[in-house]
Amino acid sequence: MLLIFTQKATPRLTYVFKHIFTRILGIKIDFTSTIEVFVAHSGAKMSYGKQPMGNELFFQSEGLLVQQGIESVDVNVKAWEDTSCFFTVSSRSALPYDIFAASFYLLSRYEEYLPHVKDELSRYPASESIGHKHAFLHQPVIDIWAHKLKSVLQEAFPLMVFPEKKLEIHSVIEASQPYAFSQKGLFRNVLGYVSELVNFRIRSVLKRSKVIFRLQKDPYNTFNWIIAATKASTSKVTIFFMLGDALVFSEGLSQHRKKFRSLMKYVSDYKELGLLFSPNALHEYETLKTEKKQLEEITNRTLLSTMNDQFLVHLPDVPRHLVELEVQRDFTMVYRNAIGFRAGTCTPFLFYDLDFEIKTPLEIHPIAAATKAMNNMEETAIEEAVNLLYNEVNRVKGTFTMRFSNRDFADGPQGRMWRRIFSEKLHKNES
Repeated sequence: MLLIFTQKATPRLTYVFKHIFTRILGIKIDFTSTIEVFVAHSGAKMSYGKQPMGNELFFQSEGLLVQQGIESVDVNVKAWEDTSCFFTVSSRSALPYDIFAASFYLLSRYEEYLPHVKDELSRYPASESIGHKHAFLHQPVIDIWAHKLKSVLQEAFPLMVFPEKKLEIHSVIEASQPYAFSQKGLFRNVLGYVSELVNFRIRSVLKRSKVIFRLQKDPYNTFNWIIAATKASTSKVTIFFMLGDALVFSEGLSQHRKKFRSLMKYVSDYKELGLLFSPNALHEYETLKTEKKQLEEITNRTLLSTMNDQFLVHLPDVPRHLVELEVQRDFTMVYRNAIGFRAGTCTPFLFYDLDFEIKTPLEIHPIAAATKAMNNMEETAIEEAVNLLYNEVNRVKGTFTMRFSNRDFADGPQGRMWRRIFSEKLHKNES
């Protein structure tokens, strides 16, 4: 156990210290504000504050963790060995940066509460983030900083034991369109035919007809393949279905269709099912509550995981709704059009409500990349990008989470590439 002396153990301080020490490094910590208790402690100990008390292991505070509310923060990013960091402190500190304040800034998504330019769907764009502006989005910097801290602690306390960690892999699959043509109903298929004929997409007309008349399997129904490809893998897979109205009418699907409900029940027998909440649920609590209840009734299981189809994190309203509905995990922490670690970490973390200054029980699972952000890239560039992110996570033995779509595995050159990455790199046979 590591004892930490600080003048005041604020909610911000305890939150970020537990993420770094407990979630990333796997060690127990305790706090004290009593000098006598700190001095008498014979085990590993450190202090965090404005200045050291003596010659103890000391980490200087920049000040963000004792503040309250949201105000403009001066962030000056600098290169630090093989990574980047900010919130420089004096040479008296065991590290040249206040990694705790910097980590809190990223984990709480402090910058997303500050004034910024939004995109057409009111999303926070990657281009506004310091990670993008200073080219460290591809690194889980908080985990890298934590390992630099670990080296300092090991040097100061050689007998201190850190548990061995292994790389974990968790693939998440959004299934907003489980079918391309099947189960769409007469009206949607008529609209589909009209659109295809007007745009002279004859191949699509033929394919739609073959699927409707059951001469060919629906190209988006790749769930049997997903289940078979991960059968011998111990890595996690969560598949997210949407029950509410889609943003585009032609892409929607009625949750009352028996085949669709049977599909969800079938998949839930093998993999965890999550709720891909609809655009309407983003702004309407009652809609989200209804969609959650509907999925639970279909699967006869408590809903644990959610994701947003439109990549809209919408802080702090949506996370608050999820907390109220007792959802345990959310998988929306990723950018739509850029790869990398939006919150600076590859380790699941708890949502911190900056308005109320409280740590919540909602666990945010950061995603390294969504395939949607890479589908316009060349195949070689895609594989290089995935390998880069994978290696960065493997370096710190974190959790590599990637967002796929069931449509990624449809027939075709790109589908074959995603199948190979999914089955051979992330979920290879481990028997």
